Amino acid sequence: MLTLNPMPSTFNKFLFFKKQIMVIMIIISTVFLPFYPYTEALSDSKQIVLEAWTLVNEGYYDPEIFNDIQWKKIRQKTLQKQIDTTEDAYTAIEEMLKPLEDPYTRVLRPKDYELLKSSNLGSEINGVGLQLGKDDENGKIKVISTMAGSPAEDAGIVSGNYIESVDGKSASDLGLANTASKLRGEKGTKVLVQISSLDGESKEIDLERRSVDLRPVRTKRLRDGSHTIGYLRITQFSESVPKKIEEALEELNEKEVEGIILDLRNNSGGLVSSGIAVADSFLKEKIIVETKNREGIKDSIVAQKSTYFDGPMVTLVNKGTASASEILAGALQDNKRSKLIGERTYGKGLIQSLKSLSEDSGIAITVASYLTPNGNNIQGRGIVPDRVLDFAEAREYGSSDDKWVKDSEIYLSSLLDKNAVGQNKEKNLEEIQE
Repeated sequence: MLTLNPMPSTFNKFLFFKKQIMVIMIIISTVFLPFYPYTEALSDSKQIVLEAWTLVNEGYYDPEIFNDIQWKKIRQKTLQKQIDTTEDAYTAIEEMLKPLEDPYTRVLRPKDYELLKSSNLGSEINGVGLQLGKDDENGKIKVISTMAGSPAEDAGIVSGNYIESVDGKSASDLGLANTASKLRGEKGTKVLVQISSLDGESKEIDLERRSVDLRPVRTKRLRDGSHTIGYLRITQFSESVPKKIEEALEELNEKEVEGIILDLRNNSGGLVSSGIAVADSFLKEKIIVETKNREGIKDSIVAQKSTYFDGPMVTLVNKGTASASEILAGALQDNKRSKLIGERTYGKGLIQSLKSLSEDSGIAITVASYLTPNGNNIQGRGIVPDRVLDFAEAREYGSSDDKWVKDSEIYLSSLLDKNAVGQNKEKNLEEIQE
């Protein structure tokens, strides 16, 4: 009887292994396929979110934080949310940016974006005239400064006050960008603001919004009997300021001023490029500022050869002096061009760039940090003036009641007297040598 040899064992093993592979593949497909997101074209609203994420991803000054906060996973989770409207998109972006813990990197709704661009151009804006920041220690929304002639200034709100609520909504819950947004509005409308001071006193103030004249450069001539001194105040650094400063300095030179009091009090900043350009008007071939980008590369910006004013000067600063105005103040102090008089400045050493998003909205992104010429990082620290003043400031800067200006005038006059004595000694010495 014939018997057939069984199939080789290797072939049986192959068939068995093949079956196992198929079973495993089926299991893997069953388990893992549901976890792959269904890919489809993003809606317009989600596209805004993706635009914002990409701009921050490419431009943020501290990319090392991305791994710590799982930045890519944040994008994925955010885009999986139901985002049907542009307002949903803005809210989603705000939530997406929170882990950065950077109040200056923020989404700007169309109205806020347009207002910010308008203020950078130096035109009028409607609102209450508050420049806000976030306190690094307690996270509260803090008043950096009030604009001259604004409803906030008229109501007695001062630098260092905290915004507790706006129209009954907690400022802490709103965050910096939304608090600022709620304070803006049409001329003639009102907003209820609850503020508190450092000593814990709290009060509500009903403010009526109105057009605030941003007139960023103001000058006048001061006479103290023996000297003629120019007073130059810069309220913010908008696009037009460098040209206006050049014109102001030319005018003061024509009036034969011997020295200048530069007033940067309550100047919360603006365009960094404008602040640097103004520093260039006073400095000659000196470092103005050193910036540090996301790659850690430092770049020094140096003043040109010519200046618009090279005479003696002093500079007034206070806790409302921030950002671009601190760049200017730091450059003048470190290069021994001007003594700083007043009180410690605010301490904002980060630089933001404005980028456009869809639907006429925008985003502000922190793109660099900066150091003063001597390498000082002022973020959260501020700049300590050479001469500290501890008496109260005037309600109207530059007025006859302004004791800070009077103190600066006396100091500058004594400096001019010393320079005159020194020049006379040099002249007498030259005559003797002849």
